[in-house]
Amino acid sequence: MLRWEVVSSRAAGAEVIYQRALAIEMEKQGLGFAREMEMSIYYDGIHIGTRRVDFFVEDKIMVEMKAVSLLNEAHLAQAINYLEAYNLPVGLLINFGSKSLDFKRVFNTKHPDNKR
Repeated sequence: MLRWEVVSSRAAGAEVIYQRALAIEMEKQGLGFAREMEMSIYYDGIHIGTRRVDFFVEDKIMVEMKAVSLLNEAHLAQAINYLEAYNLPVGLLINFGSKSLDFKRVFNTKHPDNKR
C-alpha cells in the first residue's frame, strides 16, 4: 500500500525521490524488495546490454515508476517488456508526475500464470 507521504512528496518532482520514499515505506511495512535490479540481455548468446527495473517486490511483482505528466504507450510497452524479460506475471506502472497519482496494473500475457 502506498502511503500518502510518498504521494505528497511529489513536490520534489524527480523519479529518484519517489523511489527513495517508496523504498522507505516498503521497509517500514516489512516487504522484501530489490531496488534498481539489473538484468543482463543476450542476443544469440552474446551479452549486448542490461536492463534495470525500479523495484522487485516480494520476488513476485515488478514496479516501474515514472514522473511524467501523462503515461503513454511507450511507458506501458517498457513495463510489459520488463515483465517478459524477468519472466514475471504481473507488475505495476506508477506515475507520480500527473496531477493525481496514476497507476496501471500490467500483465505478461506470455507468462503461464496468465494463460487461461
